[in-house]
Amino acid sequence: MTFKYSTHLPNTENDTLGAILDAAANPEVISLAGGLPAAELFPVEDFRASANRVFDNQGAAALQYGESAGLPALRNEVAKNFLKPRQIEAGVKNIAISTGSEQAIEQIAKMFIDEGDTVFVEAPTYLCTVDVFRSFGAKIVTVPMDEDGMRMDALEEALKAHPEVKLIYTIPTFQNPTGRTMPVERRKQFVELADQYGVPILEDDPYGAIRYSGEAVPPLKAFDKTGNVIYMSSFSKILAPGFRLGFVVASEDFITNFTLMKQMADLHSDNFSQYLVADYLKNNDVNKHIEKISALYKHRFELMQSLIESEFPAGVKHSNPEGGMFIWCQVPGDIDTMALFNECAKQGVAFVPGEPFYAGDSESGTMRLNFSNVDDDTIREGMKRLGAAIKKFLDK
Repeated sequence: MTFKYSTHLPNTENDTLGAILDAAANPEVISLAGGLPAAELFPVEDFRASANRVFDNQGAAALQYGESAGLPALRNEVAKNFLKPRQIEAGVKNIAISTGSEQAIEQIAKMFIDEGDTVFVEAPTYLCTVDVFRSFGAKIVTVPMDEDGMRMDALEEALKAHPEVKLIYTIPTFQNPTGRTMPVERRKQFVELADQYGVPILEDDPYGAIRYSGEAVPPLKAFDKTGNVIYMSSFSKILAPGFRLGFVVASEDFITNFTLMKQMADLHSDNFSQYLVADYLKNNDVNKHIEKISALYKHRFELMQSLIESEFPAGVKHSNPEGGMFIWCQVPGDIDTMALFNECAKQGVAFVPGEPFYAGDSESGTMRLNFSNVDDDTIREGMKRLGAAIKKFLDK
């Protein structure tokens, strides 16, 4: 039988990312392609203790249905441990728990986007967000970046040219894929521009806590005086992605509407995981845990950065992130990055080509490298293979 699918289904005949991930999953290939956190830092024993406490004291409640907006105890811990230190004032009614960042993006897109509506994204940006926006029929307008993130002159030009725009999506801190961070003054200008033109900002901040150099910068939400910024983050990069828990912070009215949308998706996020994470945050110093993550990622970033400079051909440019999990590289010349990916796969190493991160025209020769989930020896061997493959490709 041939099914008549809706337009929301992505084009499965052109699944470039799927092909990349399949190649990267080959055990003979060293993968620098993923966005996985370091599994050896998952606080397994602390969570075992939390699980025991939850079963001893709240077992029946944790295994029952829960609130659609999320466990109040967890939302309190989010406000105390993640929002207040980042200068975001929020109470329980301003916070909703989501089933990871992916659900938050999908539900918020569903709240704002009708077929043909305009949304702004950075160029490049998180590839799954591009897929979600496209699935709802959005017209995606890309706003150029420089080394300090989305350019405000380009944003204002886009706002003037597209007064119909419904939403601006941004990752201003340790951006995926580039690792770039927007400075304070530009953040203030960003919030003011969005207010001036009456366009909400969706601020995605999954990596902001993982800083290993430089000075901490408050999220855009910290400068929001009108409730125009919708802030979202995740426990996936700082605790464990298997819990599939994230959170959204916004006005009470927005959270009420977000909760209504979420009820249609899954009633509520995993209740036991919420109890477990709430107990962990109550009984452990999450900042010390984040310090361990940041220290390890700093070491792996510095190792990979040094090997880019020693193993790659002259002229390859790379970003210099102060946190997060990625380095963005660009090989000189008019390079077909998918052809380069295929050459590198033959040499036993994989990256993510830059093309899927662009909603519009892409820059040639771009790639994203991940260092968080590979040990030192793997980084050394992987970068050696990658450098050799790039040299071979450029010599053709």
